[in-house]
Amino acid sequence: MSSIQVYEHERLKVREKGFQNSHLEALQRFHGDRGVPYFSLIHNGVKFSQFVGVLQVGDLTIQVLPKIDKVEGNEDNWNRVLIDMLRQCGLLTADAPSSSSLQLKSNSILELYFELFILECEKLVHQGLVKRYRSNEGNLYSLKGSLQFNKHIQQNLVHAERFYTRHSIYDHNHLFNGILRTTLDVLARINTSSSLSSQIQRLLLRFPETEKIRPTSKLFNQLQFNRKTESYRKALDISELILLNYHPDIQSGNKDVLALMFDMNQLWERWVLRQLRKHSPPDIRVKGQQNKVFWKTPNSSKRLKPDIAIYKKGIEHPILIIDTKWKTPKSGRPSDEDLRQIYAYLKMWKCTKGILLYPGQDEFVSGEYADVEGSVCEQKKVSVLDGNGRLDGDWGIEIQFT
Repeated sequence: MSSIQVYEHERLKVREKGFQNSHLEALQRFHGDRGVPYFSLIHNGVKFSQFVGVLQVGDLTIQVLPKIDKVEGNEDNWNRVLIDMLRQCGLLTADAPSSSSLQLKSNSILELYFELFILECEKLVHQGLVKRYRSNEGNLYSLKGSLQFNKHIQQNLVHAERFYTRHSIYDHNHLFNGILRTTLDVLARINTSSSLSSQIQRLLLRFPETEKIRPTSKLFNQLQFNRKTESYRKALDISELILLNYHPDIQSGNKDVLALMFDMNQLWERWVLRQLRKHSPPDIRVKGQQNKVFWKTPNSSKRLKPDIAIYKKGIEHPILIIDTKWKTPKSGRPSDEDLRQIYAYLKMWKCTKGILLYPGQDEFVSGEYADVEGSVCEQKKVSVLDGNGRLDGDWGIEIQFT
């Protein structure tokens, strides 16, 4: 098993960093005619987009890392940044009681998700897997449940010792356990970590056989939790992430693709929103993704949706609009498009202060809109890394809530 690291928006061609033609062919099949948002196809290679995370292609793991400052040899720092961001945004459930025993020395997002899933399953097996009643129909050698007379006559005319019945069975063969079992089967197929292989095999031995599950988004959306099954939620969340992003190689059978990818723009916005809520005073409300109609026709409408709006107690309109941008502004100045976007937000929300928030060093540019009295638009850069190259979990965006 080999692993390579690339950065968002970077190109990767055959024979670079161990990327072979067989890996490219697998990604081409995965891309298909409809395409995927994680990368685009180029001549003899792929070009990654703003999505970061892990692509496992057969025996090759491709880690796609976030990057703002183009400094070579800084991959470990950016890998830690990504893992820390996922944790702080709740996409790696680091607050789960069982996650304290995670091997945090692991550098792979893929292994972290696999390990967290295994720990959740071990906890469920230890406390006892949930049983449920299910309806079953078939031949028995004793009368149990209700006799299905028509089918009994059809199948047992010469078998007087048998009864065709419909009856209930109380066992582990139900949807929740079926999804977990299916996920374990997938992990047994694609896992390349020797430290996790034995744990997966032990779980498979302890897990009951269940009916085959065909995972779909609709299936996961229809899951209903109750007091008994609430403990399954975290394991099923990870199952959903793995199963819906797993693409088996039907053609050759040895180049399965698993894509655990996250939109860096959305991740940056979500992280900033959480940091602001964590550090804001009691009289401040921080809201994300509000929207208002700014243009409409009899059959449709268009909406504006700023990333973050900050309200102060007793004041109707927001005191600050923030638009997060995961990029480095050219020439150190905000673009015309970004300025127009903030301008529209200020007009619609009747706010006088807006901020374009970029990752980077602590510096900003401030200006005013000509036709809005008292309005200020600032371009701020905030540091993502601390002095040790890590994401600062206690970092607060220094904004004056006045």
